[in-house]
Amino acid sequence: MSAPGRRRTAVQWAGRLLCWSLALAMVTAAVEALFHPGAAWWLLAWPVPWCLTPITALAWGLLRLREKATGRPPCDDQEDLPAEDWDQAA
Repeated sequence: MSAPGRRRTAVQWAGRLLCWSLALAMVTAAVEALFHPGAAWWLLAWPVPWCLTPITALAWGLLRLREKATGRPPCDDQEDLPAEDWDQAA
């Protein structure tokens, strides 16, 4: 969890949306496989999370790339990660 009063970044929001859309896609797939709902709206509703998942994954990836591109390497006083290896860090 983040500290109280800390703003959430667009990357965090996109990541959460990605996780929730994938979870909802798995739930709707399970409902489709187990119960075979016959409602007319179901045929249109259950694929929606599967369509949102790649879109949110692409958005998260682009936002994460932008976030990493604007970052700076750590200061020299931090010995745990050398500055030259910083761009290869997670």
